[in-house]
Amino acid sequence: MMKSTTLAVTVIAKQLNGAGNVLLTLGSASGQSLPHFTPGAHIDVHLPFGSTRQYSLCSTVNDAHYEICVRLDQASAGGSRWLHQQLQINDVLTISAPRNHFPVPHAPRILLFAAGIGLTPLLVMAEALAVEQTDFVLHLYLKQQDELAFAQRLARLGDRVMIHYSTQGDSLRHRIPADLTCSENSALVACGPSGFMAHLQHLALEYGWRSEQMHSERFKPDAAPRLPGDSFEIEIASSGTRFTVGKAQSIAEVLENAGIDIELSCEQGMCGACITGVLSGEPDHRDEVLSQQERAANDCIVLCCSRARTPLLVLDL
Repeated sequence: MMKSTTLAVTVIAKQLNGAGNVLLTLGSASGQSLPHFTPGAHIDVHLPFGSTRQYSLCSTVNDAHYEICVRLDQASAGGSRWLHQQLQINDVLTISAPRNHFPVPHAPRILLFAAGIGLTPLLVMAEALAVEQTDFVLHLYLKQQDELAFAQRLARLGDRVMIHYSTQGDSLRHRIPADLTCSENSALVACGPSGFMAHLQHLALEYGWRSEQMHSERFKPDAAPRLPGDSFEIEIASSGTRFTVGKAQSIAEVLENAGIDIELSCEQGMCGACITGVLSGEPDHRDEVLSQQERAANDCIVLCCSRARTPLLVLDL
């Protein structure tokens, strides 16, 4: 397996940021500048027990440090729980360089919908849109007031931020914002749990939003990747070598078994590390990364989870 380029960072600060959230400030351990990133970018955090987790960067894009905000998952197998309970200031973490498969779309008007810790990438987007003087509004959905993170940064955005608390009867299921009923000259950007995202998408389609106007990022895949399917062949364009991908194998697994270096990280179709070009054939997209436009183009594939609709895929490797 070829890993992403990694960086060593030191934990400079660790503080609560709304109930159940911890904000981590990370600085370069080498003293060199950290790579620049754009709104919507995330990093992989490599944990000491071998797991990797993805977190959106929520520092301002010109900050010398990175910030990530981690929600404690009560069902955590070790990731968020370790970061909350074991990680200490001055500890060194290994992270990837930033990647961005969730960029700010271009539109005269942008609606941002966040639920819970899904605020993290959208806050950075909102701040960038404010600087650019783009028309936008950010709707943030929380259960109760003590969950609010980044209160001061949200306050600086003024009346372009609307916060909804479900304990006050102001959930998306009970009250639909008027902004959502008008899709003209607009883009809809959303981040949150799968249930919230599915309901928002359903409402948006009802109000006439087209799929190409909607951009989203989920915390987790909707379900475990659907691996089983018909066998098919892949061809390595640079060598012409062909391999068979069995019914219970992923493309990534076959390539790794053949000794071909590919970049892998989450192995769930969420991070985008293993996106690879497709020169011929039609992919069966099963990821959570590619946009509708990218899927329709059929010129790339997420190797860890997607398959083929045609007998042969020619990969740009």
